[in-house]
Amino acid sequence: MLRIFHNTTFDFIRWWRWAAGLTAAFIAIGLASFAVNPGLNRSIEFTGGTLMQLQFAQPPRAADVRGALESAGVTGAEIQQFGSSREYTVRVQDQRQVALQAAGAEGVARTIRAALERRFAPGSFTVVRTEAVGPRVGEELTRGAIIAILVSSLITLIYLAFRFEWRFGLAAVLSSAHDVLVTLAFIKLMHLEISLTVVAGILTLLGYSLNDTIIIFDRVREDLRKGRSEPLQATLNRAINETLPRSVLTHVTTFLATLALLIFAGEVIRPFAWVMSFGIFVATFSSIYVAGPLLLWIEHKWPRGNSASNRAARPPQSREPRARQGSAAANALPTTR
Repeated sequence: MLRIFHNTTFDFIRWWRWAAGLTAAFIAIGLASFAVNPGLNRSIEFTGGTLMQLQFAQPPRAADVRGALESAGVTGAEIQQFGSSREYTVRVQDQRQVALQAAGAEGVARTIRAALERRFAPGSFTVVRTEAVGPRVGEELTRGAIIAILVSSLITLIYLAFRFEWRFGLAAVLSSAHDVLVTLAFIKLMHLEISLTVVAGILTLLGYSLNDTIIIFDRVREDLRKGRSEPLQATLNRAINETLPRSVLTHVTTFLATLALLIFAGEVIRPFAWVMSFGIFVATFSSIYVAGPLLLWIEHKWPRGNSASNRAARPPQSREPRARQGSAAANALPTTR
């Protein structure tokens, strides 16, 4: 049987400052990008609007498509090539056009189709898919996505507080919050469209990251129960090294699956594949270099008195000096004959 990274003794926690600087710099770059291009690239599922994917018989010019729409009164449309040179997406998210969705979700789509048929003749293109979302639905989906992320974090914190204790749960949830921030910075820098599929990818990333962190924390708890007289940092390093073979095999196989989606699944699912591929790396990074140092900081900030972890963190007290003192005192006593 092939054994990878067996019986390793890497000092992972030693490099936590470098890791913290790296992740802070990446998040800062992502936040700085908002100054250049404010806002996230939200899909019509959150902003409301109309999306049409078109496949033409002959490759058209984007300017011709835009001109046809503007002649029909559809202004502010975003026209992008989608895959091949014959496929385009038309996204209408102008506030005036979005307001029309409240009167009829398919009204704008019919207007776009009629305008293109006048310009390119009927039968010269095929409507592959149409998505039309009203403004009220977009607001509800936005609110629901935020609530889903917050509720999942709260439930995780409660579960870990009962499963381990609140210090472990707090470290795991803060580590997951780091994963979300880094992933949002990645989405911003890559200009990925945030759709319900991407939100599902973020929630999947949260579960994946927490699973890896829980496995390491569970090993930490087992090692603490063994009563080893060692600092908590050494216990964390041992737990990470003991779970390293399992982590490497799991992450590599999962990454290969998401890589296949990224390459072969097509444009619709590609943002989800990007988020998952990047998320696997972030989850691995945070479970080692974020969750562990956070647990150390929490233990230092709120010590647990005579708990197992603090006993392990204290240096052992040898009984040999007491024995020597006792024997010396016995020799000092006068002897009677």
